[in-house]
Amino acid sequence: MNREATDLAGVRHETYETLGSTNAEALARARAGERGPLWISAAMQSAGRGRRGNAWVSPPGNLYATLLLTEPSDKSIAAQLAFVAGLALHDAVADCAPQLGPQLKVKWPNDLLLGVRKLAGILIEAESDPVFSVAVGIGANCVSHPPDAAFPATDLKTNGAHVEPLALLQALSARMNQRLAQWRAGAGFAAIRADWLKRAAGLGDEIRVRLPEKEMTGRFQGLDESGRLLLQQPAGVTAVTAGDVFGFGA
Repeated sequence: MNREATDLAGVRHETYETLGSTNAEALARARAGERGPLWISAAMQSAGRGRRGNAWVSPPGNLYATLLLTEPSDKSIAAQLAFVAGLALHDAVADCAPQLGPQLKVKWPNDLLLGVRKLAGILIEAESDPVFSVAVGIGANCVSHPPDAAFPATDLKTNGAHVEPLALLQALSARMNQRLAQWRAGAGFAAIRADWLKRAAGLGDEIRVRLPEKEMTGRFQGLDESGRLLLQQPAGVTAVTAGDVFGFGA
């Protein structure tokens, strides 16, 4: 295992040739007493994962990175970091590939789309012992994408943008610093929410929300003050805490 310590916009960074999962490594480091912020990245992952335990295919050439944060907020609102990271990722890709900026959209609750295809995903995981720590995992398709994903995917290279993973991570770290400062451990979530909605995929459209026990359809009205998706249905508005969203041309 090769490990090289570098610096990303003032944040420590350790990069590996191969890890099972950058999130798993970050959480293991937190349990061992590591105090963030710390970026951990890998050229490849052998056991990458997405939301709900789904595998995240991790061939070389794409970005696999996790930001470990120590006590970033109260535990009850730490899930808001998905919106913070989504905005930072949107900003960073637009910085590195400005020609694609107008096509970038954030997808509730934690994906970045290019057009109607998934370009990147975010996985938020936490560890409470010995102190509350959060791993903000980000996978972005720079040169390749899975051809058979449940939600259609794409990558930067396919769309004419040649962006090295390290260059994207450098932009991402700087943008995360800015968005974390805007969020202010939850005190600034109203501003984060407003910025996220300006970039939201499917806002105002008919969508499908897949839950573990059922699927709902309705019009995507926005987010409530805690970040739940608001789904307008014939019987009224339903606030959805977690689920997978489909529709809006995908």
